Amino acid sequence: MEKNIGMRIADIRETQGVTQKALAKLLNTTQSAIARIESGKQNVSADMLKKLSKALKKNLVTLSPGTVNLSIEGNKKLHGTVVTSTSKNGAVGLLCASLLNKGKTTLRKVPRIEEVHRLIEVLQSIGSHVEWNGSDVVITPPKSYALKKINADAARKTRSIVMFIGPLIHTVSSFSLPQSGGCKLGSRTVRPHFYGLEHFGVSIKTTNDSFEVSTSIKKPTEIILYESGDTVTENVLMAAALTPSMTVIKYASANYQVQELCAFLRICGVTIDGVGTTTLTVTGIKELNTDIDYTLSEDPTDSMFFLATAIVTHSALTITRCPIDFLEIELLKLEKMGFVYTRSKPYLSENGLTRLVDIKTKPGPLTALHEKIHPSVYPGLNIDNLPFFAVIATQAVGQTLIHDWVYEKRALYFTELDKLGAETVLADPHRIYITGPTQLRANELICPPALRPATILLIAMLGAKGHSVLRNIYSINRGYENLVERLASLGARISYLEEY
Repeated sequence: MEKNIGMRIADIRETQGVTQKALAKLLNTTQSAIARIESGKQNVSADMLKKLSKALKKNLVTLSPGTVNLSIEGNKKLHGTVVTSTSKNGAVGLLCASLLNKGKTTLRKVPRIEEVHRLIEVLQSIGSHVEWNGSDVVITPPKSYALKKINADAARKTRSIVMFIGPLIHTVSSFSLPQSGGCKLGSRTVRPHFYGLEHFGVSIKTTNDSFEVSTSIKKPTEIILYESGDTVTENVLMAAALTPSMTVIKYASANYQVQELCAFLRICGVTIDGVGTTTLTVTGIKELNTDIDYTLSEDPTDSMFFLATAIVTHSALTITRCPIDFLEIELLKLEKMGFVYTRSKPYLSENGLTRLVDIKTKPGPLTALHEKIHPSVYPGLNIDNLPFFAVIATQAVGQTLIHDWVYEKRALYFTELDKLGAETVLADPHRIYITGPTQLRANELICPPALRPATILLIAMLGAKGHSVLRNIYSINRGYENLVERLASLGARISYLEEY
């Protein structure tokens, strides 16, 4: 119990950028006492929990560990400017890629989110020294990884743990990793990872709770991916990066997080041709032992969150640093629905690769598209952006068909919008019809255990008339940093639900 509470306190403190020393000063105690509390080595009294709650401005008393609730007074027009955050998916991929480097890896502008915290805990548990410096993360690897000491609890909370396999095969001949969790979106198989990595001599056996990995060195010349998945492509890229020969990867994902990883690996000295296409030609290097400094790029799904929020709340917002190459088809479909906006001339992100624009939204009526809205691999509509069209459809005149062919359960979560006044008809586990426009109404709901379906409930509540409560927002915190504070800065009536 104390360990869970300690992890919760550490998460909130790190997310807010507060050091242990600063928190200790607020509580009139010592930094070592805070360290003991966060490591679960000291009992925490109810009085101390109240003091911690007030110091961190988050309720730690009546909620079960890891849960946070929100209070939302909806139907308020928002205004102002919001800056697109850096990429959650980019961050987790690069944290895994740091395992390739025997030198120091500095990642700049890292989002302080649950998924990042969990991966950092895993890295620390196997011997890496990881230090936050503002929004930067500095990772210094050990001489050898202590994989038998891996933090299994943290590893099981993120599906990204499977991406440890690609880099670790270069330093460890056999090892075990806990089976991963993360979003609950049906049977998202990891078998494509196995099929891709077997070309490098990797053999993976699954048990009830772990992946048992062994490897014998092979140098493949061509790999056809079983599935054009983002994490599958990243895993194979990291395996190819330290294979000193040429590897051609076909049917690769060209999505934003894959391009981000390619930009990072190029800085590391890996030659990669075909970035942005479905065929990547990788010329690997024998060893990476140097100090690497890389600044993360912006997250298109973060931009899309605020685009959807502007539409549902009928607000004029300015959203800056939007990665336009990964939003073009989304914006085109919105244009055809009647969405009005302007955008600036493109400029480059700090990585020198990603093109950014500033978008200004204008409120106005929308009309449902005649064609179904469905995701595809890049350059199609992003799979993670599809759910936003479900909540947008509640404000469009006519009937919209959302076809979520990738995840067999995610469309079921979209029916939760009914509890906020939406009109939906579930055709099957992949297809849902949404009829609009409807006046959304307030309600009290529990977040589904999947990131994007949870965020659209939050957006709907922002547009709903009355007072809503959204409980257990852990799934949202997995992917969005300071979302409540950012919304409040735009005039949203949103706050953490304090019950102590």
